[in-house]
Amino acid sequence: MFPLDFFLPPNFPLISSVAMNIQVLGNALVILAFKVDKSLRRQCNYYFLNLAISDFLVGAFCIPVYIPYILTGKWTLGRGLCKLWLVTDYLLCSASVFSIVLISYDRFLSVTRAVSYRARQSMTHQAIIKMIAVWVLAFVLYGPAIIFWELVVGRSRVPKDECFAEFYYSWYFLLSASMLEFFSPFISVAFFNLSIYLSIRRRRRHHRDAQLQQQLQASEPASAQGEGIPLSHNWGFGIKLRAAQPSRLSRDKKIAKSLAIIVCVFAICWAPYTLLMIIRAACRGRCIQHHWYEVTFWLLWLNSAINPFLYPLCHSSFRRAFSKILCPKRYTTPPSSVLRPGQ
Repeated sequence: MFPLDFFLPPNFPLISSVAMNIQVLGNALVILAFKVDKSLRRQCNYYFLNLAISDFLVGAFCIPVYIPYILTGKWTLGRGLCKLWLVTDYLLCSASVFSIVLISYDRFLSVTRAVSYRARQSMTHQAIIKMIAVWVLAFVLYGPAIIFWELVVGRSRVPKDECFAEFYYSWYFLLSASMLEFFSPFISVAFFNLSIYLSIRRRRRHHRDAQLQQQLQASEPASAQGEGIPLSHNWGFGIKLRAAQPSRLSRDKKIAKSLAIIVCVFAICWAPYTLLMIIRAACRGRCIQHHWYEVTFWLLWLNSAINPFLYPLCHSSFRRAFSKILCPKRYTTPPSSVLRPGQ
């Protein structure tokens, strides 16, 4: 995505191949889980599928095309395929980011608006509409600029044996695009995470107050019976209330922790590339060496390799589906265990 003029470590082909295989296999496992386990086909899980598709295509198409280019230092596939690769790479990386925002927003709704959220879980068409919107927005962000920048400017700045976007040195465009691709998503995900944390804190405080109230009511059985309410009914209701609240709090705490990890990993993988690209464009490439951009560029793709382990593996339903795929014998019923008539 930018000019190559630096030395690569000798073990780069091995490292890049391992990263690519992990990325492809990890995301393929998520996609296959949807096909194998129908119980995963709920609205909330479709966003994981969307993320896995974009990350899978990064590993299956973008990285294999890029490796020969970076090893030889020359682009030999022609200008048309160069633009196709650039559009695809920017599209997939942006779609991955927007899918992360969508997942975080869905988790936010599951905690802060639990009742209405559960009622909408069967409405998969809403999830599909949001997924389509993610891809449209991801294409609009960079696609037209990659395709038409040369026509608008009137000339190409990219040498014939290189492949990078025409707006590579346009800091104002990169700053504007970065606001939509990184800064806004990062702020959104951080906001959702903070809102979930505050909601859990508030509910934990209410839960402690409710427990104290239940204890006070239990210590005054005569007054409860005097109101005509059976004590056994009050006591049973209190048990149910106390049992339900901790389980929901525990579930929401797990969601908050997973979102906190999401914020950190997303920032680590995306912030260096975004900031360095803006700085380099502003100083016309004279202030920072290219190898730093290569490092930050691979961090973006590393995020796509981490995602299948960071997101679905945090959910027991996905872990069960992965076990069915990787260890099918554990989920097959032995013939001897089937009861015969009369037994």
